[in-house]
Amino acid sequence: MLTVAAERSLSALATPTAAAAIPSPPQPANIIDIGEIVVLATRPTAAIGFQIRVNEDGTVDVSMPREEVGQGLSTVAAMLVAEEMDVPLGKVRISLADARPELLFNQLTGASSGVRSIYHPARATAAAARARLLEVAARRWGVSRDELTVADGVIRARDGRTTTYGDVTKEAARADLPELKVKPKTKNRSRYIGKPAKRVDGRKIVTGANTYTLDVDVPGAKPCIVRRPPTISGTVRSVRNVGAVKRMPGVVAVTTIPSGVAVVADTFDYALNAVNALDVDWGPGSIDNLSDENVRAKLRAMAPKLDVPEVGVKSIVGEFDFAFATHGAVEMNAAVADVRDGRAEVWAALQAPVVAQEEIARTLGIPMNKVVVHVMPSGGSFGRRLFHEPAVEAALVSKAVGRPVRLLWHRTDDIRHGRVHPAKHHRIQMTYAAGNVVTYQHHVTSVSTDIGHGFGDVLTAKVADIPIAGNASIAQVAFHTMIHCPYNFGVVTETLSEWTLPMHTGSWRSVWSVTTRGVEEVMVDEVAAALGKDPVEFRRRFLKTARQRAVLDKVAEVGQWGKPMPKGCAQGVAVHDESKSCTACLGEADARAPKKPRGTKAVTPVAPALRGN
Repeated sequence: MLTVAAERSLSALATPTAAAAIPSPPQPANIIDIGEIVVLATRPTAAIGFQIRVNEDGTVDVSMPREEVGQGLSTVAAMLVAEEMDVPLGKVRISLADARPELLFNQLTGASSGVRSIYHPARATAAAARARLLEVAARRWGVSRDELTVADGVIRARDGRTTTYGDVTKEAARADLPELKVKPKTKNRSRYIGKPAKRVDGRKIVTGANTYTLDVDVPGAKPCIVRRPPTISGTVRSVRNVGAVKRMPGVVAVTTIPSGVAVVADTFDYALNAVNALDVDWGPGSIDNLSDENVRAKLRAMAPKLDVPEVGVKSIVGEFDFAFATHGAVEMNAAVADVRDGRAEVWAALQAPVVAQEEIARTLGIPMNKVVVHVMPSGGSFGRRLFHEPAVEAALVSKAVGRPVRLLWHRTDDIRHGRVHPAKHHRIQMTYAAGNVVTYQHHVTSVSTDIGHGFGDVLTAKVADIPIAGNASIAQVAFHTMIHCPYNFGVVTETLSEWTLPMHTGSWRSVWSVTTRGVEEVMVDEVAAALGKDPVEFRRRFLKTARQRAVLDKVAEVGQWGKPMPKGCAQGVAVHDESKSCTACLGEADARAPKKPRGTKAVTPVAPALRGN
């Protein structure tokens, strides 16, 4: 509701653009953002990505080449297919495609590209299926396809004859038809797209009926837990009591893999007891001599110096530190693997299944076509499932013990050894004069983010399409195609410098935006206060586009910006623009108990690039 209202309010805006602000030139992300790069990379195989099967009972099965991590992409895909095929939404069933190497870059889920990357391919495939079914019905009745209509999967001729998709599906599958002209629906004919719809998997999720990785029933698969080193990337020198542990109740096998010592047992409880009983001689880790304080000092020292403001120009400087942060998805890392007789079959939640398939094959020393990877839904991700350590570990253990295994990381494993959002330092300077912001400098120094999960390959493949590529690193290209300042702040400079450490990092919730744009909004408040301006009015004056101002106006209206607040309570506001969508947020906080502050309200209108649900 807020999204629609925010969009509709554009035409009603009466306030002129921020003419008095010093215009800032476009940044790379304004020209091409990382989501658009992903879409470009998927185009060569877009026509073969979605696979649709129409069954005789009228249901439609769709194999989606993306991961469902709780973001609702399965629902959007079902809506797109139902829209173009004119079938009830409840008759569309979405499954996640196994790893398909022929898709190249077209089976990556991330970079906020989900809806954008499937929107047109899903619709085109569904429209082609509809056209084929109609053509078969038309030939059966001796009429033109244009004379037929469809509603809820029922095909009707002008003379009143009817049939169903289920009645003609077998004939359509084997018919020798010419290439049919296909044209997806226009927006004004939409029944589902852009309209509210319940999640297609919602009932299964809330009732516990959804099938996640460890719900897969593979005959003979035994629970497995890995004892991991006390330090990051530590190694196993020896296991002093392996014989005693093997004799513990319920223990099936104990084996060493590169990441630790794996115990396979009859239950996870038996496995955990045995893991805790292991006496391991550990080798050193890769960053044993570092601490959070060391890392923070290094990142601060790396930050470039700020420019000296000109005479008569005032400045505000801000420095912000962010610690390493774990992903903390609800579902723990898990995988099921069956590796026997030179073949491997693996089940796991994977955002980059083809990359996982390649690594499993390489690690096991078998051909890639001997590895089958089944993509499972994920109970949350935030970028964590871009990496596939559990799948590789499960495959190694299964091969070593000669039977299928169900491997689980417990929460401590994930916090200590999982992928983390890198520590960062932000150094910012905003200069202002005569009521205007003259310059905005923002230097980000960070422990490097590992993007060796497929997206780095995408950026490398499409580097010629990226305006700032040059000598920039892949990480810098990713940074500049995600980050841009939504305000006219004169000369805008944003940089990224990385420090490579031998530790496990990864993408985490917008990668750089979550901190970079967050601290920018803090600095906007600081400058507004220095100039004696209301935070909403200050933002409104300097925002670049009407869409940005529309979401700001809507959040101020719905959130009742400026209303009287009790002492110790306050409101805050922010605006964000990324991936061709923009949003605003008005939050309220209660700090009357200083040691237990809490957020009490948040209002967030959104103006999306594409509306699915």
